[in-house]
Amino acid sequence: MNTSPSSSSSAIPLSALPRIAVLATGGTIAGSAQDATSTAGYQAGVVGVGQLLAAVPALSTLAHIQAEQIASIDSKDMSFALWAKLALRVNALLATGDIEGVVITHGTDTLEETAYLLHLTVKSTKPVVLTAAMRPSSALSADGPLNLLNAVSVAANRAAHGQGVLVAFNNRIHSARDVVKTSTFAVDAFQSPEVGALGWVQDGRVEFQRGVVRPHTVACEFAIDAASTGAWPAVEIVTSYAGATRVIVDALVQAGVRGIVVAGTGNGSIHAALQQGLADAVARGVAVVRASRVGSGHVMHNGAASDDALGFITANSLNPYKARVLLMLALAAGGTGPAALQQAFDLY
Repeated sequence: MNTSPSSSSSAIPLSALPRIAVLATGGTIAGSAQDATSTAGYQAGVVGVGQLLAAVPALSTLAHIQAEQIASIDSKDMSFALWAKLALRVNALLATGDIEGVVITHGTDTLEETAYLLHLTVKSTKPVVLTAAMRPSSALSADGPLNLLNAVSVAANRAAHGQGVLVAFNNRIHSARDVVKTSTFAVDAFQSPEVGALGWVQDGRVEFQRGVVRPHTVACEFAIDAASTGAWPAVEIVTSYAGATRVIVDALVQAGVRGIVVAGTGNGSIHAALQQGLADAVARGVAVVRASRVGSGHVMHNGAASDDALGFITANSLNPYKARVLLMLALAAGGTGPAALQQAFDLY
């Protein structure tokens, strides 16, 4: 773990530039609208990776770029198949000797989920950096070009090695585990509310203020191949709120889900009627994880007094969407029983 600040801003001779793969998946960063003043009425994913790169000529001073168009979607429509394709391609690229890092352009809607999935399944210490935009490429003051420039700067920097999957956004560097989208419109939409950003990047200078502590990438037991060769374990999310019932839980159990993440109130607390439905789901072999809808903070394990008695797992500081990612991977890896699954949540 690297805990000391590190930075780099010196120019690199062209002959010594690293080779960085840029994988495009669509999103707002590749969006376009007829009106340059529109930041909402646009079509996502219509601008190709070549055009994205051409808008940032300074990239040629940072790295030799190898570009690929993996998908052209609005990230709200992210699928298991695309997750598998992306993870397998990243692993294949980083296994080669000439690729020194990967940058992924992505939509903001599900970026935090994709980033965390890769954080757990990429098997390399080389940098993987996701970036995106809150404004389409056609907008006045589009934020995509600078975010892309900064993401390549981070991926090309030696200090990014061994930090797991990163997100470069609005001059900040975040860990994939910690980062969440916190605004529907602001250009600083991504934050790490519980622990803060890892560092920053500006004008070519990259600085890490701290290192990543929890296991990731090569230190993880998860492999995307296990989930991609067969059906992904069905895991759904339900929410607790005033007057919640067990209707959705019962329907999900009847449909054959293997896991349920509940976005509870406060410290993952659950309405009594919903809690009874979830306890009955555990009795039928469904894994249940308590997370929180609050947006930050830890969901603490209550031990024998509650969670152990009910067979519930707690999500630690993972939000419900990242908890779903981890639960799917843990189940796909053969995790069974609350104790083994809780160990995964405590570790990762």
